[in-house]
Amino acid sequence: MIGYVTLGTNDLQRAAMFYDALLGELGAKRAMEMESFIAWATAPNTPMIAVIKPFDKKPATVGNGVMVAIMVDAKDKVHALHAKALALGGTDEGAPGPRGPAFYAGYFRDLDGNKLNAFFLG
Repeated sequence: MIGYVTLGTNDLQRAAMFYDALLGELGAKRAMEMESFIAWATAPNTPMIAVIKPFDKKPATVGNGVMVAIMVDAKDKVHALHAKALALGGTDEGAPGPRGPAFYAGYFRDLDGNKLNAFFLG
């Protein structure tokens, strides 16, 4: 299954501050860090979300149709993560709410324009 997902950034330190605060809401901490790459995880040997400066040294761009989905264990956490992202300067891509039976999600973009969501199944 998924080991990690990387999102491109043009400002690693700005992205790091955003994700330190956002993923900290879920108990995630920096799990790996290099000069051009930082990854967060909630525990060792669990999936990670990372930000990276592109290897080819070209500007990072947002992939059309690409999205990272962050699973949480309650609807209130969907609201909390969505609100935290917006408070950190992210933009709204769809307020938290039901998206079909048993799927509850809120969508947002990070400071580089990468699309994410927080979702709950149940």
